[in-house]
Amino acid sequence: MPAVERRGGKARGVTVVAARDREALLRLKAAAFEANPEPAMIIDATGALAALNEAAEELFGQGLPLLARGGFTAAFPAGSPLASLVARCAAVAGVVRERAMILAVHAHPPLEVDAAAAPLADGAVLLVLHPRGPLRSEQSADTNRLRSAVGLGRMLAHEIKNPLAGIRGAAQLLKAGAGAEDIPLAQLIVDETGRIHRLVDRMQSFSEEAPPVRSAVNIHLVLDRVRALAASGVADGLEMRESYDPSLPAAWAEEDQLIQVFLNLVKNAAEAARARGDGRGEISMATAWRDGVRVRLGDGRRALAAPLEVKVTDNGPGVPASMRDQLFQPFVTTKVNGVGLGLALTAKMVAAHDGLIDFESEPGRTVFRVLLPVFADAAHRG
Repeated sequence: MPAVERRGGKARGVTVVAARDREALLRLKAAAFEANPEPAMIIDATGALAALNEAAEELFGQGLPLLARGGFTAAFPAGSPLASLVARCAAVAGVVRERAMILAVHAHPPLEVDAAAAPLADGAVLLVLHPRGPLRSEQSADTNRLRSAVGLGRMLAHEIKNPLAGIRGAAQLLKAGAGAEDIPLAQLIVDETGRIHRLVDRMQSFSEEAPPVRSAVNIHLVLDRVRALAASGVADGLEMRESYDPSLPAAWAEEDQLIQVFLNLVKNAAEAARARGDGRGEISMATAWRDGVRVRLGDGRRALAAPLEVKVTDNGPGVPASMRDQLFQPFVTTKVNGVGLGLALTAKMVAAHDGLIDFESEPGRTVFRVLLPVFADAAHRG
């Protein structure tokens, strides 16, 4: 065993090895930053652009480093949302994110990006961008197909109302003669036929620009309704769990649309959980408050906080890796007999509420996360 030289009661050899380990770790971190496929930048506490990885150089060309010699914000027009994001990250000393941000850089065409900023040591900020590519031709085709499907739905809407009225009337008769334990189920049928009737009314006057009719909505009452529907239907026999934050404020939303959003997600979760085939399928719904998430609105300038988080989790086999990038596009489905409109319409409804929807998936665990604005923020937007 080699001797270890000691000075002042400390093992010098150990100190040297530890220093080498730290140097190696720093090299690995630097290599990870450079190899990151997403454009990434580090802005130091003085506002200078301290580092730029290769992906960022490719995105901006040489213009950004040259312009940023006068400070990071010098590369952007006054009031840039990206500079505001960096300043907000430094102020809260925490991670902040924005979606669908319109990013203008001097001498470069505007870009649409998702952005995240995270605090580093010594007041520096790490900024990572996810550029949203231009609309592809196949996406345009999918959009046209979705519009055709919606048009077909409008044509069929009046055909739905007649049998729906019959179902509602039959449920009311059943309720009148039902025992105490069956009355809640009969009432559920009455309530749901009423909700479907309202959805059909909206479909008949549907246009892609029509905004939801929003008010203060208790998200937990929405989820309770979704659970009741799922437990007596698509999730019958599955274990369902809840983990709710009772202190959450009201969402700014249209209640019927939120019911549809989370019913779609729970339905998909139930189908995934059943696909395990071992009778141990589980679904969980959770709510929480998440600071730092803001959604860039349609005008590209204003941003609305979306801190109200709802998660729907299942323990199914997971989303195939080949489908994850297109999962919210219309006519993309993992189901043999599916048409692939459920998640596309769900994402459309969430976006109409100035919210966000995303997911993460691996075998045995898939989580869909919806972030929504709260009523108080919307009321005081100005």
